Amino acid sequence: MLFEPGFARLFAHATLGGGKSFGPDRPLNRPKASDMKSIKRILAALAVLIALAAALPLFITLDDYLPRIEKEATERLGQPVSIKSIRFAALPWPHLTVAGIRIGQADELTLETLTVTPALLSLLQATPVLSRIEVDSLLVTRKGLDAILALAAADAGKPAQPQAARVERINLRSLVLRLEKTDFGPFDVQLQLDDRGRPTDLSLASRDGKLKARVRPDQAKYLIDVRAAAWTVPAGPALVFDELQIRGVATYTDARLDEISARLYGGTVLGKMHFGWDKGLRIDGRLEISDLELRQVTPLLSPGTRIGGKLDAKPVFSAAAPKADRLAHALRLETDFKVRDGILHGVDIKQAASQLVKKAATGGETRFDHLSGHLLVLQGSRHLTQLKIASGVLAADGKVSITPQKALSGRINAQLNLAGVGANVPLNVSGTLDSPLLYPTGGTVAGAAVGTAILGPGFGTSVGAKVGGWAEGLFESKPATAPKR
Repeated sequence: MLFEPGFARLFAHATLGGGKSFGPDRPLNRPKASDMKSIKRILAALAVLIALAAALPLFITLDDYLPRIEKEATERLGQPVSIKSIRFAALPWPHLTVAGIRIGQADELTLETLTVTPALLSLLQATPVLSRIEVDSLLVTRKGLDAILALAAADAGKPAQPQAARVERINLRSLVLRLEKTDFGPFDVQLQLDDRGRPTDLSLASRDGKLKARVRPDQAKYLIDVRAAAWTVPAGPALVFDELQIRGVATYTDARLDEISARLYGGTVLGKMHFGWDKGLRIDGRLEISDLELRQVTPLLSPGTRIGGKLDAKPVFSAAAPKADRLAHALRLETDFKVRDGILHGVDIKQAASQLVKKAATGGETRFDHLSGHLLVLQGSRHLTQLKIASGVLAADGKVSITPQKALSGRINAQLNLAGVGANVPLNVSGTLDSPLLYPTGGTVAGAAVGTAILGPGFGTSVGAKVGGWAEGLFESKPATAPKR
């Protein structure tokens, strides 16, 4: 015991400098209050020393080894590597922290911190085990992602090499993928590996929890399962998915998403897509769209287009480009479409067809029961053909083209009843998506003027317009022939 006679005298002499001793009139097993205070001070000092010893690794730097580590990492990766600092700490468990990592000529891959925690007993084995590697604030650019995929594809074809260390788990916090000018993330990623260093399970989740994905290996490919709720697309049009589910298979060079199911803007989307990135970027697929409310979607997909109604369509699309920012221009999309119970803002077809003067009509709106046609998107331009519009008082057909600069061109044939006579009034389409213009063609206006002069206003105007439109159509449809020699 601490207060046994011999030990007590020795302890007091050693710690208190022999200035005081226990006399015969002081029982050795009952120290005075002043002695207890001295012992408490000794124990407190020992506690401080232990704490300092445990915290000492926090102040131990391995920066002297940085040049050698950077050189070896650069040689292995084939890219310049720079590191800000390396520190070892013992609390709450022994671990090594590397801070400020930059990889690549233009920092294609950057890490704020990388923390390595080994399994202590494994350090005595031939192959040590790293129970956990944690990465904070990892930023990967497009070039960095290409390098990672190329390295993974190259390693996939090589025989397995002896491992310098076995990693059990990798945690990535706040991962951001920067593809061209668009950031994807931040995401939290957890990766588990087997005894040979092969991934056995990968889970990814956005920081807000709205998007979750899981990837599991299956022989030479990986099974993908993605689920999202109330999730906004981070790149391109800011579409919001009420629900989204994707299942597919990926390799190191492509991904096939054979099950796509989504609910958004009152409608549903089903389909499949294929992505490839081994030689540039490729995308193709087909979708089936039902009951999609255009009033909310068109401002996102086509700013300036103002149309409402329920859309049904089955688009087939493809694109190939060397870079992600060129995909939109390379897109080819084709589909028949139908829109029900809709409204076309910015133009009144009936009014434009009724005025029969050489004056462009703009503004207003056209309500319809049915709108159908065929859409072709090619090199940024949109071509609407086989257009048919039907409502209680209006029927029309025609075709319209929209350039990448949103300029309009085309013709709409409006069928109206003017003064009891059915008239087919051709209307030229011009202007822009923001300000569309409709005006009768020259032949229609001329015919209306002649009919008015001969037969009078009203009936004569209607007949003349009908004849003028018919004649113009006749001459326009006549095929050109080469002159005879």
